Amino acid sequence: MQNHIKSSIFTLLAIAGAASPALAGDISVFRASGASAADIQSEVDAFRADLGDLNAPNPGSVGSGRREVNWDGAPDSVSTPNSFPGDFFNADTFPRARGIEFSTPGSDLQLSANAASGVGIEFGNISPFFSSQFEAFSAERLFSPLGSNVTEVEFYIPGTEQHAVSRGLGVVFTDVDIPETTTIELFDARGESLGVWAASAPIGNENFSFLAISFDEAIIARAKITTGQAAIDAIVEEADQVVMDDFIFGEPVESDIAIPEVFSDAGTSAAAIIDTVDAFREELGDLNAPNPGSVGSGRREINWDGAPDGVSAPNT
Repeated sequence: MQNHIKSSIFTLLAIAGAASPALAGDISVFRASGASAADIQSEVDAFRADLGDLNAPNPGSVGSGRREVNWDGAPDSVSTPNSFPGDFFNADTFPRARGIEFSTPGSDLQLSANAASGVGIEFGNISPFFSSQFEAFSAERLFSPLGSNVTEVEFYIPGTEQHAVSRGLGVVFTDVDIPETTTIELFDARGESLGVWAASAPIGNENFSFLAISFDEAIIARAKITTGQAAIDAIVEEADQVVMDDFIFGEPVESDIAIPEVFSDAGTSAAAIIDTVDAFREELGDLNAPNPGSVGSGRREINWDGAPDGVSAPNT
């Protein structure tokens, strides 16, 4: 099943989500699903053609074209049972300079093992059941967050820490069973949502779904990908559990708008978030004395602990 849509960005799209009315131009949606890789191949290739030539995974931006991640060149050291570092494909060396980084609000990111490792392909290490549910589009590794079904994506000038924007993003999913539960939400450099799009859900196990969105200009700074209804840490009865294969995206380029750096963390203790707090402090600069007048740079803080009882509970 294929569904290729191109429409004005001012049009309320007949899919899950609407494009931002603040932007002008065209948006194209590439959607396909089926029981085999062949069922989505033509739409995958159409999206590749829309973005342009495949660029070599070298540091620096070439301004146009596309880059891809199919996970299969990643070594055992960053695959199951080991964690996958989210910045692995933004290294400043060939062939890892792709300009894309991954994170999750969950506990970890992980690539499935290959057959030679003996660990269990297609996340069979978590449950043998998954090996009969998931299938690789490009053999043989798959990608998933753990502890969450949400993956965050950010674009960078390849091989650098400079935030960037992209024309489009496409993802191959495997074993999407329930409509409207596997989605891609895109954000611009201001953090405004550009829309939410849902992958189609074919019938059966080890199936494939492809979902991609492209704009006529590079405006995508970040993406939030929701895979099904539950994390894959264990089998969850009656919930759709989905993993990912190939990522295809427009060449990351410099944004005309300053892209904000977001510092976010959560945990059950102060120690769990302190590294992120300290990273934000370092980003702002030295702590200034609480004197009147501005010193022009650095940071100030309020921790509430110097406030007297006279302005604390039960007082206003």
